[in-house]
Amino acid sequence: MPDGNTAALWLLVVAIGAYHGLNPAMGWPLAVANGLAARRGSAVFATLMPLGAGHFLAMAVVLVPFTVLSLYLAWNRPIRIGAGLLVLLFGLYRLVDRRHPRFLARIRPTQLALWSFLIATSHGAGLMLLPVALGLCTPARGSVQMTGSGLGAALVVSAVHTVAMMGAGLVVAWIVYRYVGLRMLTRGWLNLDVVWGASLVVAGGVSIAIAWWGGA
Repeated sequence: MPDGNTAALWLLVVAIGAYHGLNPAMGWPLAVANGLAARRGSAVFATLMPLGAGHFLAMAVVLVPFTVLSLYLAWNRPIRIGAGLLVLLFGLYRLVDRRHPRFLARIRPTQLALWSFLIATSHGAGLMLLPVALGLCTPARGSVQMTGSGLGAALVVSAVHTVAMMGAGLVVAWIVYRYVGLRMLTRGWLNLDVVWGASLVVAGGVSIAIAWWGGA
């Protein structure tokens, strides 16, 4: 039975997933556009599957190396502090430079999984989840025993996060497709780049503080 701290961290994994799903930069407008173009609701659902697959891979690529390394107890604190510093610095970079890489615009609409992987990676979506994943892989929290290994923990966190992301994105995409339409997006686009960058800074700062004062 996980303790209260572990349960809170898992809730945070789900919350960050929902936050990613609500952010239009992660791709739910593409699901709406696909549904409107095909003139059927099932097309909205079909688009979210490759988006979710790409997002899952983007999470796993970042989380697996750090969670595996975190099992080396002698280096647990430096790894967590280094990871937190990386998240914080990337957040500051996103606040200063909020432009999207131009090569993303050249990816064909049929390559949604690749697009999702690259957009999540370029936005540091996996980095935002990193402090939480490292907290779950700390042996004192019992997460390593629960998932079997650092690799297992990283994959489970990535999967839970992605399911929450797809669920939130599906809700928004369906509401916009069924009741609002894409015209609303042209009049009032939700730009969360500043909030996204600030979230990375906060996540990195909290991670450093917990690792520094909480010990390994």
